[in-house]
Amino acid sequence: LEEAAFQLQQIFRIDISIALNILGVESMRAGHCRTGFTCFKLAADRGYSKAQFNVGLCYEHGRGTEKDLEKAAFYYCQAARSCHPMAQYRYGRYLLQHSPALWDRQHRALTLLEQAAKAGITEAQAYLGVFYMRGLQPQEKRGVKYLLQAANSGDAQSRYHVGVCYEQGLGVEQSLAQALRHYQESAAAGNSHAQERL
Repeated sequence: LEEAAFQLQQIFRIDISIALNILGVESMRAGHCRTGFTCFKLAADRGYSKAQFNVGLCYEHGRGTEKDLEKAAFYYCQAARSCHPMAQYRYGRYLLQHSPALWDRQHRALTLLEQAAKAGITEAQAYLGVFYMRGLQPQEKRGVKYLLQAANSGDAQSRYHVGVCYEQGLGVEQSLAQALRHYQESAAAGNSHAQERL
């Protein structure tokens, strides 16, 4: 009986959190940012990862609350612990941008970004691609792998970078024909750098 009561409490807590998060989204759409933030925060404090992510966005962009990157990172971290892919991307990016010299934080950041990339987050794929191509110790093959994933998800900038890789032989066998194909696809999607490169 105690177990059943506990399960009912969990279901009720989750349902309330989902409802609060939906109210937050609708409030934001209606331009009531403070109300939206309050709803997100209530749901986030109940442990709902989607709301934790939304609170992070509010703090990052100053919507409904004061802009505070440290608080944004805290909520992204909370949501990332629940395997929220976009939170993994944003928290990983935050760690790399705010403490890149600390090896353990860099390792944690890359793990989060790779999890987000594996979950199909195009932004994480593109970020990792550029990171691995331009890092202190470039890993070009790994970089091309992530750039191709992002390009295949429709990211024109990553498609352009893949073209550069083929043109210069970075992480792939040099091929001007392949470079041209990637530049053309990127340019067709509106990328001005690819248009200039062509």
